[in-house]
Amino acid sequence: MAIVVRIDVELARRKMSVGEFAERVGLTPANVAVLKNGRAKAVRFSTLEAMCRVLGCQPGDLLEWVDD
Repeated sequence: MAIVVRIDVELARRKMSVGEFAERVGLTPANVAVLKNGRAKAVRFSTLEAMCRVLGCQPGDLLEWVDD
């Protein structure tokens, strides 16, 4: 099983740069890249909440489970 991170889709919908997103969420651009590229091993709920607040979306808009 794989969890696919869809941050890039939501950023594109809002025409928001990674830098702006990172600043508004309180992450470094490098950490956003780790999340976007699926290399993160975990995400804190507080971070997920901040990402959803900034993007005006639900957690399911950012994370998707895909069967191998």
